[in-house]
Amino acid sequence: MKFTRVFAFMALAGLAGSAFATDGYFSHGYGMKAKGMGGAATAMSDDAFGGANNPASMAFVGNRLDLGVDLFSPRRKASYEMGGTTIVSSDSNSDYFLIPEFGYSHMVNTDLALGVTAYGNGGMNTNYSEIAPGTNLLGGSGKLGVNLMQLIIAPTAAYKIAPNHSIGISPLIGYQQFKAYGLQAFSGFSSDPANFTNRGNDDSWGYGVRIGYMGKLTPTVSIGAAYASKMKFNEFSKYAGLFAEQGGFDIPENYNLGVAWQATPTFLVALDYQRINYSGVNSVGNPSTNMALFGANDGPGFGWQDIDVWKLGVEYKYSQQMTLRAGYNHTDNPIQSRDAFLNILAPGVIKDHATLGVTYTLASGNELTMAYMHAFKNDVTGPAAGGVDANIQMYQDSLGIAYSWKM
Repeated sequence: MKFTRVFAFMALAGLAGSAFATDGYFSHGYGMKAKGMGGAATAMSDDAFGGANNPASMAFVGNRLDLGVDLFSPRRKASYEMGGTTIVSSDSNSDYFLIPEFGYSHMVNTDLALGVTAYGNGGMNTNYSEIAPGTNLLGGSGKLGVNLMQLIIAPTAAYKIAPNHSIGISPLIGYQQFKAYGLQAFSGFSSDPANFTNRGNDDSWGYGVRIGYMGKLTPTVSIGAAYASKMKFNEFSKYAGLFAEQGGFDIPENYNLGVAWQATPTFLVALDYQRINYSGVNSVGNPSTNMALFGANDGPGFGWQDIDVWKLGVEYKYSQQMTLRAGYNHTDNPIQSRDAFLNILAPGVIKDHATLGVTYTLASGNELTMAYMHAFKNDVTGPAAGGVDANIQMYQDSLGIAYSWKM
């Protein structure tokens, strides 16, 4: 009963809010412990977020339920410049978002674990006011912006193929919502102008799979690897004239490798590498300069390139009750100067993050975990029109809390 009620709350909260992200439109980490360590989690088995990180880790987690929420604050700004002088600028509104997360794991026997992870992606959220009566930053009328929310539910099975080695699989079930507004100035360049902008919320369902391996090579060294296929979603019919492939918007394939070293009984170091192949999704990866109509298979996209992400985390067991964490996350910027103008809508330019975290173990054995993240300001400038350049920039902060039941 506790599991059912918590999961229902998590799903409803996720659909009501806007998930936001930092490594492009992926989160810098999944699970509050990983978030305190820069996102490093592929070779870790401290919580029930294997469905988002490495399904094989669930075989070593035990019986637990993790429920958390992040207060996320992205600050986005766009401006036009000429000769290095700002002509006009606008800050995006909607600065605070609540992002829930959920994980559950149950050991069926000593070798088999079953569970579920629920988590969010996003990152394409902007909300700019008009810069003059009847005119927004892209020449349309009214407010300008987009909002993307993605909720992924990952049922997970993990099996120990040997006492210190496991494999796992997570079918991925995705639900997403999207809306765009204020793009009227570009509707004449759409293959379907009636389904281009100001159509309200649209939604779609999708599916994919994540597989993983985890091995404890020695008592102090663990390794992990996971691969997630592209998640194929139904098209956004209300925005068939905006996104390439008549409203297509899939989640790109990605994979991660990790190692964790328990250097001393109280000090651990973890390092992850992640690859996210944004170019494999036409609506995201197609260059914004493509000479085709919006909505066509080869129509303009956001021009996001594939990125490499490095996640470094440390963990220090200060006492029997308290564990401290810190981390650093560095990612490539997916947006090139060529595509700065269109990415006024989605300025996912963040590259560097610093994180802190702490877990306090209660007398019951249950855990209270907190994590803080600061993503440092970064910007990209590129050509708009008539000798004018577009500049986009963003920085972010988040503060999260999670409670974990040991069962």
